[in-house]
Amino acid sequence: MTQGLHAQAAELHTNAAYAHAAAECQHSSGDHLSAQDLARMAYERSQEAAHLSRVIAKESIEPIRT
Repeated sequence: MTQGLHAQAAELHTNAAYAHAAAECQHSSGDHLSAQDLARMAYERSQEAAHLSRVIAKESIEPIRT
């Protein structure tokens, strides 16, 4: 299961990176509203990826403790 979570976290990080790049492009073109929406999406994906990373870390530590 951990490999699936790793893949999901990696996909969320990649998605966040693309959203950040798109936000920068929209901002530089003057479309600040779209840039703000994309930046929010990037933040949300980053937070989801961070949450999954914590879950993965917790799962990898628990078997060692038992």
